[in-house]
Amino acid sequence: MRTLDNLNAAEISADQISFRVFEAEITRSLDEKGYAILKGVISELECQALADGYDAEDPYRSRVVMSRHGFGQGEYKYFGYPLPDLITRLRTKLYEPLAIIGNRWNGLMNIDQRFPETHQQYLDVCHKAGQVKATPLILQYGEGDYNCLHQDVYGELLFPLQVACLLSKPEEDFTGGEFALTEQRPRMQSRVEVVPLDQGDAVIFPVRHRPKQGTRGIYRVNMRHGVSEIRSGQRHTLGIIFHDAQ
Repeated sequence: MRTLDNLNAAEISADQISFRVFEAEITRSLDEKGYAILKGVISELECQALADGYDAEDPYRSRVVMSRHGFGQGEYKYFGYPLPDLITRLRTKLYEPLAIIGNRWNGLMNIDQRFPETHQQYLDVCHKAGQVKATPLILQYGEGDYNCLHQDVYGELLFPLQVACLLSKPEEDFTGGEFALTEQRPRMQSRVEVVPLDQGDAVIFPVRHRPKQGTRGIYRVNMRHGVSEIRSGQRHTLGIIFHDAQ
């Protein structure tokens, strides 16, 4: 059995992520739908290793039982530094093209914050502001569990996009548990999008806001995400947030 401790860096799928091939499609999907899907970001073996490692004490810094805080039902664990190599590579590899999109989005929404080229440079900015705790996490849901609509904001500084990777097989490991996004539009009812994911797929989506073209120009819409009730089995997800927490 593979574990987090023996994942071979040479086999990590993050090295094979290429935005050059799909950059225009990803950007268009984010602009038009508010999300984009990356197929097969994590291999089946790596998904299994991450899910199997959930019950270990290391390398996590904290565990949250969602029902205690009104977040839903289920639980999750935050990784501590140093992160497993797989997660560091994913975070580093995904940040650079998303920073370009994030800078453009912030400009369109008249938000002053801009993002440096590399993730390490951005982490340095977070740490200088007192946001020093790692934010990548694994979520574990069982039958009847769910995640209420929410935003992953951990301090004054935030990166506008985040990524969720499904580690379990739909219809085999679990049923139900659909990933949902809501778009709260001014003076209109909220729009809901259910995002279909297979094991190893990743969805890129907004942390808090995204720009949207209206008849009178660009306006800002408020985004939230959550997971519907698990009808059977067990579901694991890897969450990658690019800003650190206070």
